[in-house]
Amino acid sequence: MCRNITTLRGLEPPATADEIEAAAVQYVRKVTGITKITDVTREAFDAAVAAVAAATAQALADLPERRNPPSTVPPLRREDVAARVAARQAAREEHERMHQHGLPHSH
Repeated sequence: MCRNITTLRGLEPPATADEIEAAAVQYVRKVTGITKITDVTREAFDAAVAAVAAATAQALADLPERRNPPSTVPPLRREDVAARVAARQAAREEHERMHQHGLPHSH
């Protein structure tokens, strides 16, 4: 099992769609060896992530409740990780804004 995938069953509150998708991305990256998605790999990668996320959501819905909660908190619930994700998203949005307005910037 990929050590980056956190147990989602038994979380309070229950796992979110974002947490399920993040786990699916990590799983697909691990089994395919794809670390950077390209135009050539995007369609197959996204389809695999969607299939794994759907199967994961179904499994979480079908399984009985856990007696003990998971021992680790999912990354998206950790403040430092959430801050990094928010910073990356803000940087992406700023980069796109610069493209849209034709402003000079670096890549």
